Amino acid sequence: MVKPKKYLGQHFLKDLKIAQKIVELLQSSAEIPVLEIGAGTGVLTQFLLHKPNPLYVIEIDKESISYLKEHFAVLAQENRLWEGDFLNLDLHSNFFSNIAIIGNFPYNISSQIFFKILQNRQQVAEVVCMLQKEVAERLASAPGSKDYGILSVLLQAYYEVKYHFTVPEHVFQPPPKVKSGVIRLQRNSVVKLSCDENLFFEVVKTAFNQRRKTLRNALQKFLKSESLKAESMLQKRAEQLSVSDFIFLTQKIQEQS
Repeated sequence: MVKPKKYLGQHFLKDLKIAQKIVELLQSSAEIPVLEIGAGTGVLTQFLLHKPNPLYVIEIDKESISYLKEHFAVLAQENRLWEGDFLNLDLHSNFFSNIAIIGNFPYNISSQIFFKILQNRQQVAEVVCMLQKEVAERLASAPGSKDYGILSVLLQAYYEVKYHFTVPEHVFQPPPKVKSGVIRLQRNSVVKLSCDENLFFEVVKTAFNQRRKTLRNALQKFLKSESLKAESMLQKRAEQLSVSDFIFLTQKIQEQS
């Protein structure tokens, strides 16, 4: 049996009913390939293979790779089991269509995974994942919530994000110190924001990096014109603004330069 490795943030799900429930959240049509990140001992993999979608698995742990090759030989035989780091995977050269992503994301790199998904937002059509409950709630939270942050805004600009259910600690080996949450991201119809997207990312990050300040103080470096400095929205704090508010603000910043 594969031994969970602390340095990889591995906590193997043992409950098959929960695993099946997670897989059932995937709604992508049959021709859309599914990429599983960090399959571990294949608790999700076994259910994913029953779906009509072509399944690909990426796993960084050599011991897990050996186990998966033995128990899911078809994936290895058809070159659909890859050893490597998802963060280094070039999605465009490995997939020629939209894809769905699923996985029990390691707590320590979940934010990096989501930033990579954002970079590939035109290709990643759906994400179903389990991660630390606190992080899952943050991604799905609405404006005005203390949980609402940078990734909440950036992901919700391009995805419908829904928190589905909570998973207790005791169904993992070893049990983590916190509960987990399962969320689903479904790509929305936005192809491109109605503002400079790189500037939008920068404005959102800057605003939340000083979230206790009003936007007038937090975004000082962007405010050149007196008319923009007088904008009433700047009296608010970052967590009070919706995605559309941030888009509006980015447009105003663009217009002054």
